[in-house]
Amino acid sequence: MSTEDVSVMRNIPGMVVFEPVDGDQLARAFPQIMKHSGPVYMRLFRKVAPQTFFADASYDFDLFKADVMQEGADVTLFASGIEVKEAVAAAEMLKNEGIAAEVVNVHTIKPLDEETVVKSVAKTGCAVTCENHSVLGGLGSAVAECLARNNPAPLEFIGIQDHFGEVGKMNYLMEAFKMGAGHIADAARKVITRKKA
Repeated sequence: MSTEDVSVMRNIPGMVVFEPVDGDQLARAFPQIMKHSGPVYMRLFRKVAPQTFFADASYDFDLFKADVMQEGADVTLFASGIEVKEAVAAAEMLKNEGIAAEVVNVHTIKPLDEETVVKSVAKTGCAVTCENHSVLGGLGSAVAECLARNNPAPLEFIGIQDHFGEVGKMNYLMEAFKMGAGHIADAARKVITRKKA
């Protein structure tokens, strides 16, 4: 159960940590990874590639730039890997309640695209991080470190909460670890309430 790997790899000097959201993004990343001078850790999805988000030929991939997939003004959902699909679904749920969520695909966790993180949270005032990893040391920690240095704001964490992994079907695991779209939407409502307070 590789739920601590991002944390370990983030601690290796000079290491790039990359987690594509789909096969199309992975294919676009390879040429840039090949040209990069230094080690790159790729965190890949299991079995069947998830839903395609980046098949459009006009998509301009940058290994070191996060993708703002959907703009919003009320809360930012920073997501990586398989959690991007869940964040997009959560944003749709929130939209039906009049909440505009900004969805950012953070495919490269190290080095973090701090410019995009800070700019987004300066606009929305709060955020939720969503990752298929321990909430300790991964995407959530990277975003929290960035915001603590640049623009402190309320933050909630979706991921594995200091727990060992389990074997099971994806739907079961998403529910067991509270990582599905509904859980992300709940965290967004919570963090918006904290922002208002």
